Amino acid sequence: MIKYIAFIAVIVLPGACKKGGCNVVQDVSVMEQISMVQYSQLYTPGGYAVTQRGGVAGLIIVNTGQGYVAYDRCSTVDAGRRCAVEVEEGGLVAKDPCSGARYVLVNGSPAELAECPLKPYRAQRSGETIIVSN
Repeated sequence: MIKYIAFIAVIVLPGACKKGGCNVVQDVSVMEQISMVQYSQLYTPGGYAVTQRGGVAGLIIVNTGQGYVAYDRCSTVDAGRRCAVEVEEGGLVAKDPCSGARYVLVNGSPAELAECPLKPYRAQRSGETIIVSN
């Protein structure tokens, strides 16, 4: 019995880790320009913008007060469904309407149900534009 369990642990578990992990959202090329004039809330620390374009399921861009961060809206819970997270009132948390998972938007980390963070992208301000890329 112990040999059988050891065999399963040696053969099956390493393969499961390679498939899993937190690289669950599909890799796509991202190069989006987000107008701060159009999304004026990005001027304010804590402000955010949500777009339908870019990434797998759209983008969320957040002004952290220390700079800008951007995430794919695709939930990491069953990423194949491409369920787009929605920012909750207050702008600090995003929720997956399909699974109920929640994510902290300051760093993309899972707050509830999800095991993996939102997929991050680079976000840099250039004049009145935020450039989101990977």
